[in-house]
Amino acid sequence: MKQQSLGLGMSTKRTRRREFLKEMDRVVPWRELAELVSSYQIDKGRGRPPFAVEVMLRIHFMQQWFNLSDPAMEEALHDVPLFREFAGLGGWFDALPDETTTLRFRHLLEKHKLAPKILATVNDVLAAKGLMLRRGTVVDATLIAAPSSTKNASGERDSDMKQSRKGQQWYFGMKAHIGVDADSGLVHTVRGTAGSVNDVVEANQLLHGQELQVFADAGYQGADKRADARAGVEWLVALRPGKRRTLYPSDAQDRLTEQIERLKASVRAKVEHPFRVIKRQFGHVKVRYRGLRKNTAQLHTLFALANLCLVRGELLGATA
Repeated sequence: MKQQSLGLGMSTKRTRRREFLKEMDRVVPWRELAELVSSYQIDKGRGRPPFAVEVMLRIHFMQQWFNLSDPAMEEALHDVPLFREFAGLGGWFDALPDETTTLRFRHLLEKHKLAPKILATVNDVLAAKGLMLRRGTVVDATLIAAPSSTKNASGERDSDMKQSRKGQQWYFGMKAHIGVDADSGLVHTVRGTAGSVNDVVEANQLLHGQELQVFADAGYQGADKRADARAGVEWLVALRPGKRRTLYPSDAQDRLTEQIERLKASVRAKVEHPFRVIKRQFGHVKVRYRGLRKNTAQLHTLFALANLCLVRGELLGATA
């Protein structure tokens, strides 16, 4: 007796994962990104013909959205019909990319430094739709943990990752420094450093050059006086907590200062939204690879996808 198909691919239930992929399928600029990567694709030569660039891009993006390693992505393509459908792959008996194919595609992106270009391409598309105004920038940084164990082939921790203290707590890992558009809250610049690098050191490298104002928290005091500071940019840095606590509510000047600090804080809050997306929604709370280069490349891709995720409501409304 012939065994019947499980029929998993015929499900029409509107799950959160299915709805998310349906939305991202509509807002990601697949044509522009595929054209970007196609010029760097390795010649197939002999052997099995390569998968289409857009197929590999879709798989690579699903890895970021669902925090999947290369082996886990291969298994998911075999186990989850929804993933195969989103990637544009065939049925149960068609060839699927294995973990080595996924690894080689990621190495192709890393070799030609395409992750920053993916972010730039996404931002160009969003800017053309009027979603990035570039009049102001908000800068901030977040710590991303790294494995501190020495139980590996080298017997050592990753030399590119360093310790950093925040408050009374010590962390081991790297920092993701970002520059965010003050109007839309979209990331335009990403820098990756060791966890021990002070935030203010990278401050002026996070500007795109067209902004007139920069908003930052109290950790960026003195950024406008550094050697790499740009002329004509007004830095609106928060007061240090100690000074802010000395303000008297009964004093008119102090009340005005407090109101200004609250207004600056309302603008700075936009920089937390991309961090929330990559950490809470995409699950990127710990680095996956060794070394800053690979992890910084992944951050560029993550923040490009976070930008699309943050404005997908506006994009879907425009297409509707």
